[in-house]
Amino acid sequence: MRQRIATLDCARGIAVLGILLLNISAFGLPKAAYLNPAYKGLPSTIDAWTWALLDIFAQAKFLIMFALLFGAGLQLLLPRGKRWIQARLSWLLLFGLVHAIFFWDGDILLSYGLIGLVCWRMIREAKSSKTLLRTGAMLFTIGVAILIMFAFITHGKPGSFWLPGASDLMYERYWKLQGGLMAWSNRLDLLSSTMIAIGAQYGWELAGAMLFGAGLMRSGWLRGEFSLGHYRRLAFGLITLSMVIQIPAVILQWRLGWDYRWSGFLLQAPREIGGAMQTVGYLALCYGFWPTLAKLRISFWFTQIGRMALSNYLLQTLICTTLFYHFELFERFNRLQLLAIVPVVWLINLLFSLYWLRYFSQGPMEWLWHRLTTLAAGQPVIPSSNP
Repeated sequence: MRQRIATLDCARGIAVLGILLLNISAFGLPKAAYLNPAYKGLPSTIDAWTWALLDIFAQAKFLIMFALLFGAGLQLLLPRGKRWIQARLSWLLLFGLVHAIFFWDGDILLSYGLIGLVCWRMIREAKSSKTLLRTGAMLFTIGVAILIMFAFITHGKPGSFWLPGASDLMYERYWKLQGGLMAWSNRLDLLSSTMIAIGAQYGWELAGAMLFGAGLMRSGWLRGEFSLGHYRRLAFGLITLSMVIQIPAVILQWRLGWDYRWSGFLLQAPREIGGAMQTVGYLALCYGFWPTLAKLRISFWFTQIGRMALSNYLLQTLICTTLFYHFELFERFNRLQLLAIVPVVWLINLLFSLYWLRYFSQGPMEWLWHRLTTLAAGQPVIPSSNP
């Protein structure tokens, strides 16, 4: 049991740290730069190569990994009962709302809370792990299909979210550095767009990943109950196949100059499909080599960070918004230079986790989340660790 939990926490830690590889550009550059490296014209060779490598190895992978593990957590929480799970997800939704409006517009907690409130019942009612896996794969595929469909039903001219004008960029810089009511108002506007995207397309993929993660947990796959050889063969096969799918798409985006219709929709589909395969491949690597990895100090570090995944995710926001908005480092660095900041934030995550867990069994936000959930569910407040 301890080894299984340690493996899950290690994977959570990897996911939280990996998310920052992409989020750092969302903190340090205009919003359009997250998906479009040509948001201000053709990028430099260094920027293009940095984008390409991140797109192949990180973009969407760690978000999908986090969603898979979130779904696995929902499966583990089923014995807690309806009221406890609904209270837990409702509080996560509220945390996300506060985070998205008052701190950063790249929040994922709100969408996880919303989709989780839909998915946990589907997980509870599923008759078997195969049902969860099939349904999860189907929902994810629907999300990708909708993405492709958008390429043919949207107008040909990109909006400011993909290709902002000079005035759009100046205004975004102004309100992000200004902060206060102006920033809150703009984040609220962005949040409404995010909700539309979740309902129309992204929510399908997120729900699919959660159900698939629950299926992997119920089947025993995420409990480490399969052979090491199984995990290793699966990792090699899935990662190799994902590269075959994704690399041509990345090359084609580059050759097309990151054209809106192709790069914004059609060529994101191979990335989403290949990314899902690659994510399971990454997890399979972790499980396939866990007996060796468990002996390494770095695995212990990942595990400690993963035990405080929520606290560390929010800590990344506090660090990065302070650096880029309050110290006005926004738009001062290119993509490669931004990546140099990532290990510094990782180190702070690690030191904070090691220090905190030396004295407490849960991270501060995990403790608050658990306590509020228990109170809302009308249960006695007793110390408890995350599943």
